[in-house]
Amino acid sequence: MRTGVIARKLGMTRLFMEDGRQVPVTVLSMDNVQVVAQRTSERDGYTAVQLGAGTAKPKNVSKPMRGHFTVAKVEPKRKVAEFRVTEDNLIDVGEEIIASHFFEGQLVDVVGTSIGKGFAGAMKRHNFGGLRATHGVSVSHRSHGSTGQCQFPGKVFKGKKMAGHMGAARVTTQNLRVERTDVDRGLVMVRGSVPGAKGGWVIIRDAVKLDQSESVLFPAALRSAAAVAEKAAEEAAAAVAAEEEAARAAAAEAEQAAMEASESGDASSGDDAADNNEGDKA
Repeated sequence: MRTGVIARKLGMTRLFMEDGRQVPVTVLSMDNVQVVAQRTSERDGYTAVQLGAGTAKPKNVSKPMRGHFTVAKVEPKRKVAEFRVTEDNLIDVGEEIIASHFFEGQLVDVVGTSIGKGFAGAMKRHNFGGLRATHGVSVSHRSHGSTGQCQFPGKVFKGKKMAGHMGAARVTTQNLRVERTDVDRGLVMVRGSVPGAKGGWVIIRDAVKLDQSESVLFPAALRSAAAVAEKAAEEAAAAVAAEEEAARAAAAEAEQAAMEASESGDASSGDDAADNNEGDKA
């Protein structure tokens, strides 16, 4: 298991593909993502790397964190997060992770904080249908109705879906496809939307529901070995593109075979009907 990265959500746009398709993508920026500290099983009881992203003014950083960054010999960071890794995937302190950490066609999981909606009603918060518009319902069409029972148990159970605070929660969107990466500008573009508002911090990890260990780069794509990382990412992207092309070709062949079989079946049924008509005339 290798580390994920910290990124900032810039917004959404679309990519024009060579075959004419338009793909909606979310642009995520990796702003100087560096290793700030290591966590080892001998000293801390678990194995992880602590990453920092962005740049913060020293006056806006607490004194303990200033000392922490000084020990690591990195500039103060806006965002710090830890990622559990295996011992063979530990990264030296001070190393920078670049956008080649992910390759085009890879599936990733993105974790962020959803946009806060404040106090919301039951229909908006839980997608309720509301009450009827006629037959006795008076000025309470968007209410959630009764919530409890009779004298027994005489209470509302915990967890009942009711009106309340909505949004501003940790949300994970899984299996998003990486459409394009830009190493020079530190951009990762993933298909579809990710949780959070523009300018918010998100965490990008390898998809947990899919084994991609044969294609990804271990322990990470580092700035000190940028050429190797870019070459590995290009090879992995080419392999994924070849697999997708083979799958599309196989699907097209299957569709063509089905169409031919259907046409041959229609022709044979037409011949049978003609023979029956001739027999009737005779």
